[in-house]
Amino acid sequence: MTRPALLSLTFAFAILWGGIATPTAAQEAGEDEARTMPGQTFSEELTVTARKREENVQEVPFSVVAPSEDVLRSRGAGNLEEIAANVAGFTVQNLGPGQSQVAMRGVAAGQIVRDQPGVKEQVGIYLDESVISLSLFTPDIDLFDMSRVEVLRGPQGTLFGSGSLAGTVRYITNQPEIGVSDGFGEFSLNSVGGGGMGGDAKVAVNVPVGDTSAMRITAWHTALAGFMDAVQPDLSVDEDVNSGARTGARWALRFEPSQNVTVTPRLLYQEVEMDGWNRIDDFNILANPYTTTRPAVDLGERQLFTQFEEPTTDEFLLADVKVEIDLPDGYYFTSITSATDRDVLVVRDSTALYASVAGATIGLPEPVYTLDAPLIDATTATGLTQELRLASGDEYTHWVLGVFHSTSERDYGQSLPVTGFESMTGTPTAGAFGAATDELFYSDLSYEFDQTAAFFEITWTAGERLDLTAGARWYDYEEARSQVFDGLFADPGPTEGQTSADGVAPRFIASFEATENTQLNAQISKGFRLGGINDPLNVPVCTPEDLATFSGRESWEDEELWNVEIGSKSTVLGGRGAFNIAAFTMDISDLQTTVTAGSCSSRLIFNVPSARSTGLEVEITGQPTGAFDFAISASYADSELGSTLTSTGADGTISVVSGIEKGNRLPTVPKFQAAVAATWRWEAGAWAGYLSSAFQHVGSRFTQIGDHAPGFGTVDLLALSATNPVGGPLNQTVFRFDPELPAYDLLNLRLGFLNERWDIALFANNALDERALLALDQERGTRARVGYLTNQPRTIGISSRINF
Repeated sequence: MTRPALLSLTFAFAILWGGIATPTAAQEAGEDEARTMPGQTFSEELTVTARKREENVQEVPFSVVAPSEDVLRSRGAGNLEEIAANVAGFTVQNLGPGQSQVAMRGVAAGQIVRDQPGVKEQVGIYLDESVISLSLFTPDIDLFDMSRVEVLRGPQGTLFGSGSLAGTVRYITNQPEIGVSDGFGEFSLNSVGGGGMGGDAKVAVNVPVGDTSAMRITAWHTALAGFMDAVQPDLSVDEDVNSGARTGARWALRFEPSQNVTVTPRLLYQEVEMDGWNRIDDFNILANPYTTTRPAVDLGERQLFTQFEEPTTDEFLLADVKVEIDLPDGYYFTSITSATDRDVLVVRDSTALYASVAGATIGLPEPVYTLDAPLIDATTATGLTQELRLASGDEYTHWVLGVFHSTSERDYGQSLPVTGFESMTGTPTAGAFGAATDELFYSDLSYEFDQTAAFFEITWTAGERLDLTAGARWYDYEEARSQVFDGLFADPGPTEGQTSADGVAPRFIASFEATENTQLNAQISKGFRLGGINDPLNVPVCTPEDLATFSGRESWEDEELWNVEIGSKSTVLGGRGAFNIAAFTMDISDLQTTVTAGSCSSRLIFNVPSARSTGLEVEITGQPTGAFDFAISASYADSELGSTLTSTGADGTISVVSGIEKGNRLPTVPKFQAAVAATWRWEAGAWAGYLSSAFQHVGSRFTQIGDHAPGFGTVDLLALSATNPVGGPLNQTVFRFDPELPAYDLLNLRLGFLNERWDIALFANNALDERALLALDQERGTRARVGYLTNQPRTIGISSRINF
């Protein structure tokens, strides 16, 4: 479908629904029933703060959804990935414990991995007004005691800055209430098919502190059941190796020293501990059915091969304070100060990667290349931000202006200790730049980042039915990096680098009230993602061909995006439903594409001159009666590269670099995704019964741009066994896999009974027991291992919620 045709279709749909969006007699007759039945999940009065001021979600002149905690719980959504499955145009790719890739509207550049600490986000994540996103390691905050989760689609750089290139996600928490004393708790127990047991205990209380203050305390603990089994070198099996726990607490105090001043300090701490990975090994150089000199291993549907445990720990601390002052003459001043501290430790079994170098490339014997090789990644990140805003509004205008400053430091270190390597080979391993004995790879990377911005946005009522909005953000940033590498598998030595940029990101919106029930919106906006500095290649393990192809990429430029969209928002079903539709086209310049540098076991960022994403989003929600509500959402995004990158070989042959070819799909995101949810309710004496169902469809995807490269999906086993003794000679010449991740469908069910105090429910998540392949996971360009991250099997449980 062409862009003009897509935009025309959107307006046609808007006018059609605007004409029929009037109440019927039957709908009016059921109005009282719809408003009094317990457990109602639809509300026409949902308030959001997507433009940093309160307004009805249907009046916001761009695409935004804001599911409440109750709605998300009824649909079986307990984390950011599951929220995305329920929201059109929103994708979160699972990349392992505590690691995810967030994308919106088809704009994505490929999987970020742990050794790319300089890469920035394409979607900004906020807790209320504090930014918490961190590329790859965006904290997955527990949804307990949340008011809602706002998903703002399209560039939000004007008000939210860098990292909001394609959209913004905001967790909105319940605030302390002065003069109110109450609380509630939640408890659950669940069993995972073929896995272990899990459950959670959570509590929230609101306590008055005198007449002018109130305190809210929220705490949670979730035991996460494991469902992956790890085959060991002796062919024994460790079961449920990816179990874990998430524990945290949030404290907030609301203090009103005067009628016009409100101060709200807050602390949040969360720790996630995981014992292993949700990874399926499809091919492993150390464990496969093709070997003739090692025990043949045929791994099952939810199995991986490891030689030791792979724990992950993630600690996150946020401290912020918000000050709100109502000034004379209708002015409002807001200050938000926040500080974050993050500590992530990831241990990964990289014995297959090590074996592909020590055995396949160097030709060392089996007792050496099968030594335990843990790859230890340590990330610490601290940040401090300050935003000041002044706002005002009257019958004809609303405006906000502000300044923003942030400073952050991110330290990242990687270590590959292989105990016994030096004594067994006689090769000295201690380096001059930090590598200890038997430490074959060592890195210590430090990044310092400073950003200053100023922004404004003003909305003017140009007539009875027309609102015009204009805004812009000026930004200036500097980044400095220092790096040290050492070890046999590294290119030893220190390096330093720095980069900087500045620019302006504008936004223009027109909103027209076509009918009493329908609002038409049009927007032109710019998003941006800051550039950065690449890590050097691991030269000792690179082939000459890969070294020639991937050298000379010291840094990458800012990514910029221009978004043009039109849409409509209509109230239907006599005020108890909504029909929203939006069409968009985004032109991307200097797309920051993640590239796997083949044999070098390195990841780089390449700028692709042009790319684009064109699509459509449709959402229908409603509660036609008090006994039934529903929600339907769907999105289509046709996103592809608009440029080709080539390299010239030593023999003069020109080839496409890592699948970066015009017309290839952008990775991470599906072309089509949809979700359908419904809840039925009935009276049961003093209780109300309900049955909720939520169905989600996610289309096929690619993990990296490089997955399009010719021949990718074929591992030449003959070449592996011909050059080294790793399991060879092998009894098969090639191993093939499909790099396009297949579409999958999920169904969640919930049956419960509630009254004013209790909500007790049975639930089945992933009721159809779908095994979804969420991301391709490879080591050393498939030379060492090919695997997939996967989802949790069918999970059945019981939950209870009590108000006190």
